[in-house]
Amino acid sequence: MRLRNVKNAKEIVNNNSYVINDPYKYKNNYNKEIFKNNNPIHLEIGMGKGNFIIDKALKNPHINFIGLEKYESVLCRALEKLDNLDLPNLRLIREDALNLADIFNHEIDTIYLNFSDPWPKKRHAKRRLTSYVFLPIYDQIFKGKKTIIQKTDNIPLFESSIVSLSTYGYTIEEISLDLESTGMENSLTEYESKFMSEGIKINYLKATKK
Repeated sequence: MRLRNVKNAKEIVNNNSYVINDPYKYKNNYNKEIFKNNNPIHLEIGMGKGNFIIDKALKNPHINFIGLEKYESVLCRALEKLDNLDLPNLRLIREDALNLADIFNHEIDTIYLNFSDPWPKKRHAKRRLTSYVFLPIYDQIFKGKKTIIQKTDNIPLFESSIVSLSTYGYTIEEISLDLESTGMENSLTEYESKFMSEGIKINYLKATKK
């Protein structure tokens, strides 16, 4: 469900210090020029209102986090939550995931895919963020060992992801059909909080590839 347009969204995004307005400029130099350190970089694709990545950044000061979001109005909602926070290990980018290889060059350690659009129709399957279209793009941005962590309430998407990742050479290291029951430390997205309050189980996987 997409948020309604936010008035002056473009101006708000362009003038916020958490937002990298020209991400292409920093390709090959994100740690050096943006974060000023050599810490690992974790990327959330489709960060929504920012609950997950803000919580991760707060809990993990020695990891650099980047949130990617396609829509300015959605990004504005995340920026509202950052008004009174000082998180030097967090930056946000408004871009399409199809352009990731033009933004990063073997700089990302972990990718998070949280409650991504399931694109349920067969003719739209290539748009799924674990499809054959996106996995080669991720190859170009991962630094070393490739790690993808996915959460979703959508069983068909989860099944599709398992097949796609496995076929592409990933090993499913961790998997659960009920993440809450595992007791694993978990930063919640806004969707996740809603689903859990309704008794909907969350599917989780961690896939890696050398």
